[in-house]
Amino acid sequence: MSVTTVVAAGPRRSQIRRWLDRYWWAYAMTLPVVVVVGVLVLVPLAQGVYFSVTDVNENTIANPVLNRPASYEFVGLDNYTNVLSGDPNYGSFWTMLVRTMIWTFSCVALHYVIGLGLALLLNRVVALRGLYRVLLILPWAVPAFISAFAWRYMFNADFGIINAGLEALGIDGAVWLGQSNLVLFSVIIVNVWLGVPFMMLALLGGLQSIPADLYEAAEIDGASPWQRFVEVTLPGLRSISSTVILLGVIWTFNMFPVIYLVAGNNPNSRILITYAFERFFSGASRDYAIASTYGVLVLSVLLVFATGYRHALRRRGDVW
Repeated sequence: MSVTTVVAAGPRRSQIRRWLDRYWWAYAMTLPVVVVVGVLVLVPLAQGVYFSVTDVNENTIANPVLNRPASYEFVGLDNYTNVLSGDPNYGSFWTMLVRTMIWTFSCVALHYVIGLGLALLLNRVVALRGLYRVLLILPWAVPAFISAFAWRYMFNADFGIINAGLEALGIDGAVWLGQSNLVLFSVIIVNVWLGVPFMMLALLGGLQSIPADLYEAAEIDGASPWQRFVEVTLPGLRSISSTVILLGVIWTFNMFPVIYLVAGNNPNSRILITYAFERFFSGASRDYAIASTYGVLVLSVLLVFATGYRHALRRRGDVW
C-alpha cells in the first residue's frame, strides 16, 4: 500500500466517524422500521415471486406435520403465460382486469367528486358544522366488516330495506347480489359510502390551506363563483388531490374485504385480488403458484400506473 493511499484513507475514516457520530441516532431510530418492513413485506414478496415460477400447491408444498418434503418444481414463466393467455381455467385475466379497472376508477372518481362536494360544504361557516363533520366521518369510523354485513342485509332481495323502499314507491325490487352486473354496482355503492369520509377530510384540509386572499382578489376582479372554483380552488388542491387519488387507486385496486364480504364468491364481482384469494384458499388443491402469479401481476399493474402517474405529475410541474 502506498503512502498516498494511507494518507487518503486516514481523513476518509475520520470523516465517516464524524458522520456516524452525528447521525447515529437517526439510523438507530429507523433500523426497527427497516427490519419490520423487511420481515413483513420484503420476505413475503420475495417468496411470492419465487412461488409464481413454480408449480407449488397444497399437495407439493413442504408439510412438517405430515413429515412431507417439498416436491414442487421450477416451471419458469409458464404460470404467467397461462394466466395472460386468458384461459378460463386460470381466471380469465383480461376480463377480470377490465372489471377491476371499472371498479377502481368508478369508486375513486365518486370518492373524489362526492368528497370534494362535501368538503366545500363543510368549509363554509354554517350552524352545527361540527356535528355534520362527525356524522359524515362515521362510515369511516365503523369497522369495514360491520358496514359490509349491514349493506349485505340491506341489499337482500327478500328482506332488505332497499327493495322495501323501492316497492313502497311502486318500483319492483331487484336481486342486487345475484348473478348479474347489479352486484358490481352494489359493491361500488358500498365502497363509495366507506371511502368518501377519508377523501372529504383530506380535501377539507387542503381547502383550509388555501389563502383567503386569493378568493378576495378573484372576487374583486369580478370572477364568478365557478371561475373562483376553477382558477383558485382546484389549483390550490392540486397537490393534495394528486396524492389522495393515487392512494385511492392503490387501495381500491386491492380492496378485498368489501367485495368478498358483501358479494361473496360471485363471478360477476370478481376482481384480480379476490380471485387470487380464491385460488390460494379454496378448491380441492390450493394453487399457491397461480395465486402468487396474480399477486405479482397486481403489483406490476400498480407499479406501472404509479410510475406513469408520477411521470404525468412531473411533466405538469407537480412533484411528490
